[in-house]
Amino acid sequence: MPGPLDGILILDLTHVLAGPYASMTLADLGARVIKVERPGTGDDTRAFPPFKNGESAYFAAINHGKESIALDLKSPEDRVIFERLLARADILLENYRPGVMERLGYGWEALHARHPKLIYGAVSGFGHTGPEAERPAYDMVVQARGGVMSITGERDREPVRVGASIGDIVAGMFLAQGVLAARLEVERGGKGQKIDISMLDSQLALLEHAIAITTATGQPPRPSGARHPSITPFETFHAEDGLFVIAAGNDALFAKLCTALQLPLAGDPRFATNPARCQNARLLKRLIEAVTLDRPKAHWIALLTRAGVPTGPIQNVAEVLKDPQIRARNMVVDILDRDGAPAYVAAGNPIKMSALPDPTTRAAAPALDEDRSAILAWLDQEPEA
Repeated sequence: MPGPLDGILILDLTHVLAGPYASMTLADLGARVIKVERPGTGDDTRAFPPFKNGESAYFAAINHGKESIALDLKSPEDRVIFERLLARADILLENYRPGVMERLGYGWEALHARHPKLIYGAVSGFGHTGPEAERPAYDMVVQARGGVMSITGERDREPVRVGASIGDIVAGMFLAQGVLAARLEVERGGKGQKIDISMLDSQLALLEHAIAITTATGQPPRPSGARHPSITPFETFHAEDGLFVIAAGNDALFAKLCTALQLPLAGDPRFATNPARCQNARLLKRLIEAVTLDRPKAHWIALLTRAGVPTGPIQNVAEVLKDPQIRARNMVVDILDRDGAPAYVAAGNPIKMSALPDPTTRAAAPALDEDRSAILAWLDQEPEA
């Protein structure tokens, strides 16, 4: 069964993470992605560890199932090939610094004039407008400047980067959303659009409660460790053998928590409402841990789950990959090698659609320029009208 984007051709000029993450998402939904890479070196992530049999597992995790052709867009011969691909493409993705595509003759204005239905998706550190549009950026830079690092970590400690590369990944998610919205407009008879995604913008879009706190109180929030700054109890708690989490997000859940732990606190004015609990969060944590320290975390997770209180373990990545719920949702898939044998493990597609195939394996990531001959043969066979 084809995916919902079956028949959509994407020319993917992106590299590293934000753009390739977007094209991976679209490929998982059925689009055909032709990855246009630099001759000789290709995507930077081909050189990123860890390696297996001389190939990057990092690259494979984000670029599986795509095709690769190496083109020098300054070469007349390669530009001819690229022009032929453009004539067939529905979407072009790029993550060069603003101005680079224009200098190559493939900026938005030029392409829109020649291919009015083409969707042009661009992701960059600071976007294509504003005084700092041409500045370079990586995930670390936008997490820091975008405010995320200011609220991440333990109070009175140095700020820390979020462990996942959310500067890139969130921008890639927004790019995919924008491209799909633009494609819907084309399907309705409209013209293609330029999608301009800034990694810095995307970080600000994550700060829902932090912006509310800052604008309402006049004071920016500080790091609060694992605790939510506006909901209590909503953090980690110590058990006999380590930490686990409790997330009692409203008064009814707090009452269930108190009943399960046999703590007579639901009617206590210090804890009866969420604002009161936030004011007395440290005291409440001590009172809860006076109970939970007596038994292993598995005991409390089972007890609270039966009581309907959101709770769970703090798992490392190896544990997550074995989690039965994760496995049941087909969220751990094998990336095959070119012989069809499992070579790497990657996250599955989190977008579960009733008519979308969800295979347990993914096709191999392409070697650099691996698909040149097949792509050129396809161009020769298909009409270019």
